[in-house]
Amino acid sequence: MANIEHLALLQAGAVRWIEWRTTNPQIEPDLSTANLQKHNLRGANLQGVNFSRVDLSHALLVRANLSYANLSSANLYQAKLSEANLSAAHLSVANLSQAILTQANLSHTTLIGSNLSEADLRGATIINANLIGTDFTGANLRDADLDAAQLNRAHLCFANLIEANLIETNLSEANLYAADLVGAYLYKANLEKARLHKAHLSSSYLFRANLAEADLTGADLGWANLKKANLAGANLRDANLRGANLTGANLIGVNFQNAIMPDGRKHD
Repeated sequence: MANIEHLALLQAGAVRWIEWRTTNPQIEPDLSTANLQKHNLRGANLQGVNFSRVDLSHALLVRANLSYANLSSANLYQAKLSEANLSAAHLSVANLSQAILTQANLSHTTLIGSNLSEADLRGATIINANLIGTDFTGANLRDADLDAAQLNRAHLCFANLIEANLIETNLSEANLYAADLVGAYLYKANLEKARLHKAHLSSSYLFRANLAEADLTGADLGWANLKKANLAGANLRDANLRGANLTGANLIGVNFQNAIMPDGRKHD
């Protein structure tokens, strides 16, 4: 439960809050379970604050410093977090549906089981983040940096990942149905057993990617770089591979039924 004194200081305004935090750096503010709907916290120093189970829906948190904050189970529905610093924050099971996180820093953040459906994360930095089981259905991750992020078993149906950086990202068993990965950089990404049915992967860079047993039924891989990729046991039925580079790829047990091959011919 929120500390009444800490809550009063926050509600007293930015100047009072900054003064108090500056003179009391050793105190970790407790604002857990507080109702901060629609609050204007633009640019506020909220580093390390306990916001667990808080209601920050529709709140203005543009450029706020939330690094190391505890936001587990918090409600951030439609919150505005553009350019906010959420590095190393804890957001497990938080609701960030339709939140605006453009250019936000989410590096090393824990978002296990959180809801980011339809969130706007264009250009966000999400490197080394723990996103296991997170829901990104319909989210916009265009140009986002997800280098080495843990996205295993995440839900990315219809997500926009155009030109996203997914180097060495773990997407094993993730659901990427109809996701848009055009031009995405997936060097050494782990997509083992991932569901990529009808995914758009044209011109994507999948050099040395692991796609073992992945479901690529009906996927568009036109002009993709699959050089030395592991496709063992993958399902590429009805997939488009026109112009794709399969040099050195592991194709043991691949199902190419009715697929359009790199030379343009249709596989029997």
